[in-house]
Amino acid sequence: MSDETVDAEGTATAAEALSDKNSVPHEADAQPAPEAQPQQSEIPKRHVRKTRVGEVVSNKMDKTIVIAVVRRVPHAKFGKIVKRTKKLYAHDEENKCAVGDLVRVQETRPLSRLKRWRLVEVLRS
Repeated sequence: MSDETVDAEGTATAAEALSDKNSVPHEADAQPAPEAQPQQSEIPKRHVRKTRVGEVVSNKMDKTIVIAVVRRVPHAKFGKIVKRTKKLYAHDEENKCAVGDLVRVQETRPLSRLKRWRLVEVLRS
């Protein structure tokens, strides 16, 4: 500190900066080496598609099945568990589903006016 001079503003001159560079760095002052950034794949990640499990209620259309998906939700006011049923139209390319089958369907792009799902697998015949 004897080599430093103070300006009128109260700041130290370059002599202090030189003495700090020659001192041993503390662990707290040392900055960690930059880690290698993980490489992003060039293939963009797609949206995770919704899947539902339901029972086939109709297969009378060509390459289309109607599935009833039952959800159990608490009633908004009373809290009792009630069943809510939703009918989904799904694409069945091979016409392999029969009424009463338990199937898994997956969300897809619109295939027709009502069809937004496609058959993934038949869980139980």
